[in-house]
Amino acid sequence: MTGPLIVIAAGGTGGHMFPAQALAEAMLAQGWRVQLSTDARGARYTGGFPDAVEIRQVQSATFARGGILAKLAAPFRILAGGAAARRAMLADRPAVVVGFGGYPSVPALIAAVMLKLPKVIHEQNGVLGRVNRLFAARVDAVACGTWPTDLPKGVEGVHTGNPVRSAILAQAGAPYAMPDTLSVLVIGGSQGARILSDVVPAALAALPDTLRARLHVTQQARAEDGARVTQAYTEHNIPHTVSPFFTDVPERLAKAQLVISRAGASSVADISVVGRPSILIPYAAATNDHQTANARGLVAAGAAHVLAERDVTPETLAAHITAILGNPDTAAKMARAAAEHGRPDATDRLVAVIHSLLPPHLTKDTPNV
Repeated sequence: MTGPLIVIAAGGTGGHMFPAQALAEAMLAQGWRVQLSTDARGARYTGGFPDAVEIRQVQSATFARGGILAKLAAPFRILAGGAAARRAMLADRPAVVVGFGGYPSVPALIAAVMLKLPKVIHEQNGVLGRVNRLFAARVDAVACGTWPTDLPKGVEGVHTGNPVRSAILAQAGAPYAMPDTLSVLVIGGSQGARILSDVVPAALAALPDTLRARLHVTQQARAEDGARVTQAYTEHNIPHTVSPFFTDVPERLAKAQLVISRAGASSVADISVVGRPSILIPYAAATNDHQTANARGLVAAGAAHVLAERDVTPETLAAHITAILGNPDTAAKMARAAAEHGRPDATDRLVAVIHSLLPPHLTKDTPNV
């Protein structure tokens, strides 16, 4: 395949990889060659990437995991990864490098700085992650998925929104209705969330009988939590589907009347673009409480309720569920507000930022934003 090369560097979580996938899809459609630079952990999340994307595993490390020896070795592993990335870029020079955060993005960004290549970082959350904060003053543009974003002094950001996968875009603004069977979708990030397994089944069981009898629940739960979540729904005669991972989340979002979720940036973006009422429970241990920052826009728009972890009990969650599903007009208004808050053109906006750094002959297909 011919065409200019873009290197996309991303860490190993859905929050980094899903917007990276969206950009890869867009750049391929414009005739670019696309390389994804990630580590072995990130490579596990590449199943949804188009086959044309070249996956390059780099050596990286994190200072947040492992014992003292692993932490001492981390800078040497990162530098080795940066040197390998530089050699690869010298052999096949990219026109631009885009980082989406996470330690696996460091080697490619180090190489881009050393080679003085055009470079962009995209921050999904309302607070910059460690890696993006490190590079914010060293790149040519900082694209922000959540607005406002807490940026370092002297750094300006461009609000693009968070790119979503083509499968989410296919469900953008899906019609919202309140049928006899009410679908509740419970998602907790790429591996589920224990607090949702602890609280949601009991909250749904505590709903008024007339509401509970109409439910069908789809819940993402960790493998070790799946049996007890399934048992709880079975005991209360609530139809359910429980799994550690769903490959068809976009379709399930479109069918849902209510989403109960963590407030990860990709989850918030998906909920917004499809347009669904939600109850968001930010991860309390998230760095700088960035999930609470992610939720603010939907809450301010009247599209979501937010509950701090410390305030979540079956009783409080049941009251919020009842307030939404028990009031069809309220639910419909929240769905419309979510869709109006969504940015289905976020990928186009990010592509436009990238093209603004490139010579004209590479930007003939720049989207209008």
